[in-house]
Amino acid sequence: MVMDVVTNSTLGPLLEVVSQTIEAIIQVVLASNNVLIEKKSFAELSSYLERIIPLLRELNRKDISASEGLRNFVEILNRETKEAKKLITDCSERNRFYLFVNCRSIAKHIEGITKEISRAISCIPFASLNISLKIKEDIDQLISKMQNAEFRTTMAEEEILDKIEMGIHERNVDRSYANNLLVSIAKAIGVSTDRSALKKELDEFKSEIENLWLRKDKAEAIQMDQIIALLEQADAASSLEDREKKHLTKRKSLGVQPLEPLMSFYCPITKEVMVDPVETPSGHTFERSAIVKWLSEADVPLCPMTLTPLDTSMLRPNKTLRQSIEEWKERNTMIIVASLKSRLSSGVEEEVLHSLEQLKDLCEQREIHREWLILENYIPSLVDLLRVKNRDIRNRALLILCLLAKDNDDAKERIANIENSIEPIVQFLGRRIGERKLAVTLLLELSKCEVVRDCIGKVQGCILLLVTMLSNTDPQAARDAKNVLDILSYSDDNVILMAKNNYFLYLLQRLSSGSAHVKMTMAKTLGEMELTDHNKSSLVENGVLDLLLVLVSHDNVEMKIVAVQALLNLSSLKKNGQEIIKKGAVRPLLDILYRQTSSQSLRELVAAIIVHLALSTVPEGSDLTPVCMFESDDDISELFSFINLTGPALQQNILRAFYAMCLSPSAAIVKSKLRECSAVQILFRLCEVDDIILRANAVKLLSCLTEDSDEARIMDHVTQTSIETLLKIIKTSEDEDEIASTLGTIANLPKSTQISDWLLESGNLPTIFTFLRDGKNSIHQKHHIIENAMGAICRLTIQTSLQLQKKVAEAGIIPLLVKLLELGTDLTIKGAAISLAQLSRSSPRLSRQISRRQSFWCFSALPEAACSVHRGLCTVESSFCLIEANAITPLIRVLSQSDPVVCEAALDAILTLIDNEMLQNGCKVLGEANAMPVIIKLISSPSVSLQEKVLNSLERIFRLFEYKQKYGGSAQMPLVDLTQRGNSGLKSLAAKILAQLNVLHDQSSYF
Repeated sequence: MVMDVVTNSTLGPLLEVVSQTIEAIIQVVLASNNVLIEKKSFAELSSYLERIIPLLRELNRKDISASEGLRNFVEILNRETKEAKKLITDCSERNRFYLFVNCRSIAKHIEGITKEISRAISCIPFASLNISLKIKEDIDQLISKMQNAEFRTTMAEEEILDKIEMGIHERNVDRSYANNLLVSIAKAIGVSTDRSALKKELDEFKSEIENLWLRKDKAEAIQMDQIIALLEQADAASSLEDREKKHLTKRKSLGVQPLEPLMSFYCPITKEVMVDPVETPSGHTFERSAIVKWLSEADVPLCPMTLTPLDTSMLRPNKTLRQSIEEWKERNTMIIVASLKSRLSSGVEEEVLHSLEQLKDLCEQREIHREWLILENYIPSLVDLLRVKNRDIRNRALLILCLLAKDNDDAKERIANIENSIEPIVQFLGRRIGERKLAVTLLLELSKCEVVRDCIGKVQGCILLLVTMLSNTDPQAARDAKNVLDILSYSDDNVILMAKNNYFLYLLQRLSSGSAHVKMTMAKTLGEMELTDHNKSSLVENGVLDLLLVLVSHDNVEMKIVAVQALLNLSSLKKNGQEIIKKGAVRPLLDILYRQTSSQSLRELVAAIIVHLALSTVPEGSDLTPVCMFESDDDISELFSFINLTGPALQQNILRAFYAMCLSPSAAIVKSKLRECSAVQILFRLCEVDDIILRANAVKLLSCLTEDSDEARIMDHVTQTSIETLLKIIKTSEDEDEIASTLGTIANLPKSTQISDWLLESGNLPTIFTFLRDGKNSIHQKHHIIENAMGAICRLTIQTSLQLQKKVAEAGIIPLLVKLLELGTDLTIKGAAISLAQLSRSSPRLSRQISRRQSFWCFSALPEAACSVHRGLCTVESSFCLIEANAITPLIRVLSQSDPVVCEAALDAILTLIDNEMLQNGCKVLGEANAMPVIIKLISSPSVSLQEKVLNSLERIFRLFEYKQKYGGSAQMPLVDLTQRGNSGLKSLAAKILAQLNVLHDQSSYF
């Protein structure tokens, strides 16, 4: 490591150490992109470090004396940079659960590093150093900012950490608490909540704890063991079979008889087993509520046992006794749960009823009791009881199944796995109202599990009974029935059954002929239903749009809202979106958006519909005909101008709609109109907002509008702040689409010297390079990100800015460009070739000339180290030499690709080697690399522009006799063919070369 060079004993030559420190900071800044936790804190630390680099570079350019203060500064900076690197490595590689539970200490660690570095900067003797005023002012501001910096975990993280601490303190938290906690942690750190993913992370977390014990970090290991014990109570990371095995092993170890409570469990006042025991100073223990009542009612508050003065403030929880009581209760309850199962099959109705009543009470007491019933395999017995004649037994069994199935997928699957288990539940739908309510409640729970959903719809008569219940006098039962039908509609098979049982016809009839209240209810149903594409299409085909559009025009705002919600649901299908546009609904929707100021929620719904309608204009298959969203081009500028008059929620959707329209057949018109109404200026401003969703949508649209645009028009709106904003987005964003769009915008920036200088001055410029260089972070491996990053590199390698080209070369990008010629997509290869060509055109003036002996100079040979083309000393970093970069062979291979645009980019790069006076040397290199036959083959390319470049290059190459003699023969036939079939310009060029080859006379009619 570079940082290892600096030790506490000696700093070596100070200027050398300063250079190493700059490199070390860059490494830290780049590595900070890979952290798994506290990303914002690390990004802030990185920004502070980057702001120190200009100072270090200034020091590096000066003849500075090694003062004690300066040595202290460099020593502390190196030490803390090394510490930051170590912390970043830990936070990039260690288990994410472990990192999360340590996020407070990580934040504090970052804060400590920041404070220590600010102290180091304060050691610098600025008075004795000739440092520029601007840098000194920047450093003064930086010191103040770093000294005041506070690194804290987010509110969401704090909330989860508090729940962990509370769970450890309470000790008896239930399964759902642990499940919710586990899922919350997983979501916070970006881990899938899939059971296998959670189990993997939890197992890795346990391994971390084992390592702590091995390292003898006893205090931390104990704390982590408590967290593991808490999380292991969750079933989200373990299979039902594993939990069942663990439960039965524990239950069998307890015996079969409940234990009597110990005498110490009883409260001396109530003579009952205590729930919340508290201890007095004299060592006696009472139930809290009992002793508090005793003292409040007594004339003189005295201890019942010792008759000594006693106050409630003197009471202390007896945690040890409380835990013993809880363990005793748990043991006895576990034995009771196991013993009741055999009684359910006794055949004695009173005994069965009594046992079911006990089980119901246990289920209602604690979630863990419901878990034990599932693990003791009660579900098959309870399902069997649904078929008995005794109504009370059936109802109690059904109620217990409802309790077990609530929020428990394992219970639902066990019910579904029992043969014909759904049939008796469905039969309850045709019985008394109380039984119907219980049955539909259970079906609603069961339908939430995908495994069970199809089983429900297949039971004969189920959907018909549910549709019948929609008219039920009990509102809750009707709502539950509707919700079950909504969920069942995910399945196409169920949709067919629902259609056969007139469900959608029922909705449409009620929507068209019912009272205002009924219409509102039905429209709300359509808005809230989870409809399949088949549902949506069927409803529109049956005329639902006309009914809803009438309601949209209703004076009642609530009626408008439910109608718009329904339209939003239906418009997500592209075919329906087009139908809504054709019915002229866009104008009324825009009127609501602009004028319905009394209901923000209504406007947000309308904006969401407009997004759906815009998406429907984007072609996606031959079955959809292109439609134009707006009747007038003025609607485009009117809608975009509305952005300035509204808040983020509406702005996001308006931007999403325009982005979709920029992908539609009318994209050219939309883009042109947006550019006219200063949309680019507004979008650059929106890129600076704190709302990350709004910003992401603004960047995506900005990327579209800057593509193939008039550079002068774009230049009017680009500022240095705009450049910094774009680069900061790339550095801090976690949204890959936003990153890709921002890179695309940078690629589209005008080629002006002013913008190049701003890019050069930015401290965040190296971030672009990470997307080509970083192979570990999966987000960087997305094709569209790499392609757009390559576009940005093309912008950075333009010939008008040699300093930008040097930045690219110094960052080690050229070898990556060569590598991408063979590994990238067509667009990436094209960008790599363009960048290499732009860099190569600067090589002749950067190649360091070699002095040779004065006498007979023209006869002296070049040293072996000299470049065979540029005739000087070349390196990849200093002169961007294609030969030194080993780029020639990969570029030649690209010439064989099928895409002529990609071939042309590669050819441009290759031809830079034969520019001007380099013709002889370049041809020799290309000849040795067997490039000539490949170039000659391109004469037959379908691309006219590529053919023209090939002909122009061959005309120069064939000026050299040896190459005309060696390759002229193979070029003759394709050239002759071109004189027959090519356009006039190509015919003339081909004829000119044929004349060079003595195949045509100079006076030929082809000239």
